[in-house]
Amino acid sequence: MYKSNQGLLNLMQLIELSFPALGQSPIPADHGYALLGAVTQLIPTVHGGNGFALAPIPGRQVGGRQMALTRSSRLIVRTTVDRVGEFLPLAGKQISLAGRSITLGVPTVQQIAPASQLRARLVTIKGFFAPTEFTEAVQRQLDKLEIAGAEISVGRQRTIRVKQNEILGFETTLSKLDDESSLKVLADGIGGRRHMGCGVFVPCQETSDVQDS
Repeated sequence: MYKSNQGLLNLMQLIELSFPALGQSPIPADHGYALLGAVTQLIPTVHGGNGFALAPIPGRQVGGRQMALTRSSRLIVRTTVDRVGEFLPLAGKQISLAGRSITLGVPTVQQIAPASQLRARLVTIKGFFAPTEFTEAVQRQLDKLEIAGAEISVGRQRTIRVKQNEILGFETTLSKLDDESSLKVLADGIGGRRHMGCGVFVPCQETSDVQDS
């Protein structure tokens, strides 16, 4: 997502805006496409999906592929320092996900911080739908990022619905990352559709209440 020749210094210019997500009704666990639509409706200039990532909103599973928002539920936007102002207007706004209303609070803004273990709810890599081949494809992407020694753990298969299509992928955890490797994964992600929440990694301790389906 953020290709650069300036290495670690430039990676440290990446920031996260973390908006509290408040709502009484359960929302779909698979909400990446709807979330992108809601954000671009409020901020049309980000419609192309370049230069930022939207992490899935975490919550607590309540059945039927639905999840309830909790006190730790957040909309996280990962982007560069110079684009913070584009996303600040989301504060205080209401968005609709599958007809369920969510209010976004005032965000905290901080630099991304490395962690030795990162998790993505869903990673999609075109053409790879079996765990073994998918793991090999993840490794190839890590190789391109010049990340060595990472441990890949592929979890349950998940889907994201984009219009009328269901796209397959897998929950993915990366362990034994040094700080620079961790920052590269946080910045570039793995696979495609990061503006829809796919391939967006977060430190594992931030996912403790995520039990979505």
